[in-house]
Amino acid sequence: MPVTEPDLRELEKRATEVRLQIVKAMGPGRFHHFGGSLSATDVLVALYYHKLRYRADQPDWPERDRLVLSKGHAVPAVYVCLAMCGFFPVSELATLKQLGSNLQGHPDMRKTCGLEANTGSLGMGLSVANGMALAGRVAGLDYRVYALLGDGECQEGQVWEAAMTSAHYKLDTLTAIVDRNELQAMGRTEEQMSIEPLAAKWQGFGWQTWEIDGHDMGEICDALEAAAEVKGRPAAIIAHTVKGKGISFMEGKPGFHNVMISEEQFREAASGLEAKIAALGG
Repeated sequence: MPVTEPDLRELEKRATEVRLQIVKAMGPGRFHHFGGSLSATDVLVALYYHKLRYRADQPDWPERDRLVLSKGHAVPAVYVCLAMCGFFPVSELATLKQLGSNLQGHPDMRKTCGLEANTGSLGMGLSVANGMALAGRVAGLDYRVYALLGDGECQEGQVWEAAMTSAHYKLDTLTAIVDRNELQAMGRTEEQMSIEPLAAKWQGFGWQTWEIDGHDMGEICDALEAAAEVKGRPAAIIAHTVKGKGISFMEGKPGFHNVMISEEQFREAASGLEAKIAALGG
C-alpha cells in the first residue's frame, strides 16, 4: 500500500514518541539496552503502524502477521509499540524489568500479550520465523512473517543455516530485516568478526535483498512493500541504522549497548525528544 507524505510525517512523529516512551520506561539508574532499542525504532514503527496485519483485541487471530524479534535485547522498543497499539495499557511500561512484571528484559510470549516468540539467545529467531512461515503454508493461511535480527547476531552460524533453509523451501511470506547499526556489545562488528559483504551473503543464500536507510520512513515502507511482492524466495532488508538513534549523546557509541544512565542524562534525553515532538506538531 503506497504511503503518502502526510502518512510518512505521522510515522516519523510516532517514532519520536516511541523513543520518548522507551527512555521513560527505562529511566535512570538501571541497566537497559538503550542502543539497539533506539536503532530499531523506525523499522518497528513502520511495521506496527504501516505494515503488520493484527488485531490488538484479538492477539491470537490466526491470520495475523507475525514478528519475531530475534535481537531480543531490543524488546523495550517492541513493548512500547505493543502498548501504544493497544495490546496492553501504556501505564504498564513503567514496570519494565521489575520482579514479577509481564515486561522482562528479553521477550517472554507467556507473559506479554502480542509477543510471538521467546528470544534472547542470539541466532535463533530466523529459525523460529521459518517454522511460522512453513506452518502458515501448511494451514493455508496467507499471513506474513518478519524476523528482526541484529548485525552482530549475523556472526552466528545458525542464522546462515536458517537462511539456507528459508531459500530451500522458497518461503516467500518471510522477510528478514537486519538492524545494521555496525556496533555490538564489545565494539564495531567489523572489528569483532567481519560480516561484510552482508548484502552479497544474503543474495548468495538465495534471498531477494535490499539495502536501505533504516531511519528513512519512505525507504523502510517502500522496502516492506516490495518484499511483500516477492514470489518464490524469501526477502531480506538490510537497514543501515545508528545505534542510540535520537539521543545525541548515545548515537554511534558502543558503550550504550547496555548501560545505566544518570538522572541528568535521562532528563537530557527526554527533553530533547519532547522538543522534537513539539517541532513535529505534537
